[in-house]
Amino acid sequence: MSQPTRVSHPIYSLLPTEVEGFDSLAELALDMRWSWSHATDQVWKQLDPELWKLTQNPWVVLQTVSRDRIERVLADPVFRKIVDDLVQTRRQTMEAPAWFQQHHPQAPLTCVAYFSMEFMLSEALPIYSGGLGNVAGDQLKAASDLGVPVVGVGLLYQQGYFRQVIDKNGAQQALFPYNDPGQLPITPLRQANGEWLRLEIALPGYSVWLRVWQVLVGRVKLYLLDSNDAANFPAHRGITSELYGGGPELRIKQELLLGIGGWRLLEALDIHPEVCHLNEGHAAFAVLERARSFMKETALSFHDALAVTRAGNLFTTHTAVAAGFDRFAPALIEQYLGRYAKNIGLTVHELLALGRRNPNDPSESFNMAYLAIRGSGAVNGVSRLHGEVSRHLFEPLFPGWPVNEVPVGHVTNGVHMPTWDSAPADDLWTEACGKERWLRPTETLDQDIRRISDVRLWQFRADAGKSLVEYARERLSRQLAVSDAPPEEVEEAKHLFNPTALTLGFARRFAAYKRPNLLLHDPDRLLRLLSNAERPVQLILAGKAHPADLEGQALIQQWTHFIRRPEARPHVIFLSDYDMHLTEQLVQGVDVWINTPRRPWEACGTSGMKVLVNGGLNLSELDGWWAEAYSPEVGWALGDGQEHDHDPVWDAVEAEALYDLLEHEVIPEFYTVDERGIPTGWVARMRESMAQLTPHFSGNRTVREYTEQHYLPAATAYQLRIANKGAIGMQIVEWQRSLELKWAALRFGEVKVETNDEQHVFEVQVYLDDLNPEAVRVELYANGIDDNAADRVDMKRVRQSAGASNGSVYSAAVSVTRPANDYTARIIPHCDGVAIPLEAAHILWQR
Repeated sequence: MSQPTRVSHPIYSLLPTEVEGFDSLAELALDMRWSWSHATDQVWKQLDPELWKLTQNPWVVLQTVSRDRIERVLADPVFRKIVDDLVQTRRQTMEAPAWFQQHHPQAPLTCVAYFSMEFMLSEALPIYSGGLGNVAGDQLKAASDLGVPVVGVGLLYQQGYFRQVIDKNGAQQALFPYNDPGQLPITPLRQANGEWLRLEIALPGYSVWLRVWQVLVGRVKLYLLDSNDAANFPAHRGITSELYGGGPELRIKQELLLGIGGWRLLEALDIHPEVCHLNEGHAAFAVLERARSFMKETALSFHDALAVTRAGNLFTTHTAVAAGFDRFAPALIEQYLGRYAKNIGLTVHELLALGRRNPNDPSESFNMAYLAIRGSGAVNGVSRLHGEVSRHLFEPLFPGWPVNEVPVGHVTNGVHMPTWDSAPADDLWTEACGKERWLRPTETLDQDIRRISDVRLWQFRADAGKSLVEYARERLSRQLAVSDAPPEEVEEAKHLFNPTALTLGFARRFAAYKRPNLLLHDPDRLLRLLSNAERPVQLILAGKAHPADLEGQALIQQWTHFIRRPEARPHVIFLSDYDMHLTEQLVQGVDVWINTPRRPWEACGTSGMKVLVNGGLNLSELDGWWAEAYSPEVGWALGDGQEHDHDPVWDAVEAEALYDLLEHEVIPEFYTVDERGIPTGWVARMRESMAQLTPHFSGNRTVREYTEQHYLPAATAYQLRIANKGAIGMQIVEWQRSLELKWAALRFGEVKVETNDEQHVFEVQVYLDDLNPEAVRVELYANGIDDNAADRVDMKRVRQSAGASNGSVYSAAVSVTRPANDYTARIIPHCDGVAIPLEAAHILWQR
């Protein structure tokens, strides 16, 4: 297949492509760098200011304005120079060495394939739901900034996620508008001869044809697969109809297209990633297809090929509860993957075993996270606490291993600060830290931010509050008009809120575990806090509940009913259709972002990170990222840092604590001002939050961490394993089979301990039967103390056991600072370059 190439002509053919300079406009409009680098905004405003304001979509602007208008503005020398300069800057930026090229010029990494079910890049491309897409989109943008060689792989949804309307009864209504591909900032991926690149994927009874679209995200390309192809059986055209809709059968088909179809797409494009990054388990079928591809190339067996290719796979889990993992009934796996299993040399039972805890339990469902773990060379959670939670969740796959050694690390999420900062925030940070602050390591930004004066910081925040109130008034009045509210209510909304009052924000998915109604625990106390004439407080809420989540929808309705109380109406508003654009407005203007999840169910949570760059403060449960970010000088913490499950008594305790924090700490600090009218304590907290937290919880730090801790080591390991057509993979599988056959015969004999003034000296008899001693490691192990790492001490084979042909004595010495009985001998697998226990989970403890 010839190498596909992007062409600038659209689906619809009425664009004035022959007009000189139009290609430059199209080039700018089709690079979604405009979603965070706002240099091109002036161009789209000049073409059609009203349409630009409504859509924030340059591609829609270009397709909607008249040919005459385009010719007229392009004929203006000043406008044309602006466009030409922007194009030149874009091309220079694309070619200039970035952080990755400067710091890792000889890296073995040429490509990371980033698979995700959703990507949040801009409201102009609504193919996201929330947090998972936020992480994916922000990491693509940060990879572009830093020059990390990433390509994204996802699905193009005909409807995306649902849109929300609050009706006259205060209830959520779900709408599913159609995503017209011709109106999205994407292009068909065509071959050099103009043919649209399409892939054929076999499903039971029919083939599915997938059209491929390309999205430019600065230096990064995102490829989207779309089943809405005219050649498809009608039911298959709707596979990519909506995000997180339908039942298990639609979900498994979507995940097959994403994982298997996504990897085949990379092959069709002649892209050969060293690293495959699975953003959640939805894309785990990619590990099967990657192994199948290597089988085809080398004639290895599936297990040999998987042993090779898994070294280049990274699995990031975002799930904090076991019920959150995608699971499929065995019959569904057999229906959709039975033929595929045969093609890769596996029985259905063997394939099912890759996604089961107990391979021999025919009733156990197929867990996509288990498949991802068994097909990856590393696994990570998305915050420090979530790493701990995930080790407990995946402990069943590593029986006998201490929880702290379950092979799940963490890379805490960060957000792409240039996407979420306001224009005034960008100005402030530029003054203090320079325009290129997010294009390089961020470790010195804290010192620069601390030099900003109280006056400058407070004026910045005062202006942000005013902008948010103006936006909220306009949006609420329009929302009320749509829901057929009385004209006087619509008019009243245009004057709600005080631009100088303390503004709290709460916006996220409405799900029971997030406890969005914790603030409503005592409505009368909440009203007293909000309506204090001397220290007024106002609250902006937003959020969606999944259309199938009736409990979440009921929580929304509770709020809307509360807001309609005459005494509450001046102080609380609920803005419908929570989306990326609304998020931007809220995080740029609120004074305090409130988050109340039930610990430890929030894997990370990124919404609170977005307020940091804008000078907002966090008041949050000690869960997710806030559990590692919080200190008293940067915000406020809720909870005791422990888990209390669904205890309603504890919910009541935390609700009272939340009211107390607001009443006795947050509100007084905001309104305690000096002779200049500046709340110096508040500003000091703002400054520390901006200085300490913004750089660390940025996508810049996250992507650099992924690159140096995972992508580069994975690329190196993968290159080693593919050498000599995967010879190392065959050796690893042979070693694994030897362990499987012989492990049951291993045993410990006598243990002796001699203690002197400085050391305990252990001698342990070990019987390995006929297993090669090089295939294992014998260790002394002691649990860690006070959150310190466990003590692991290698034992050396010192002699053969007397009278035993298959026994050896192993010895090691440890300090007497710990009692000898803290230590236990154990045998674990060992093979150079193999991740233990991820790739071999055997373990034997001395009893």
